[in-house]
Amino acid sequence: QVRLVESGGGLVQPGGSLRLSCVASGFTLDVYTIAWFRQAPRKEREGVSCITNSDDSTYYADSVKGRFTISRDSAKNTVYLQMSSLKPEDTATYYCAAGSPSRSYFTDLRDWDEFTYWGQGTQVTVSS
Repeated sequence: QVRLVESGGGLVQPGGSLRLSCVASGFTLDVYTIAWFRQAPRKEREGVSCITNSDDSTYYADSVKGRFTISRDSAKNTVYLQMSSLKPEDTATYYCAAGSPSRSYFTDLRDWDEFTYWGQGTQVTVSS
């Protein structure tokens, strides 16, 4: 059974850090581009970051660039999202997704419908 399971979310103060994990079962993450998306209440789903399967190139939304780092541990079949200098506007449910997106996805990381497999999400709340 193909599954993606996110973990690592929680409540953190502004300026704090969290590391999200996305663990795959039933398939190998290395064959897909893995992306993180987030969605806050009453807002559209937003692309956050991705790492490609071809050469582990990484991409970031402007809103998180310099603060978030995506990485892959093939031995653990896991992708991480290290989040630092967190802001209240980072509050959202974070989802990981696996797929083989077209080149256009990488221009703005928005096309979530190009991803095949999704996790159930993990909540991140940044508040004092």
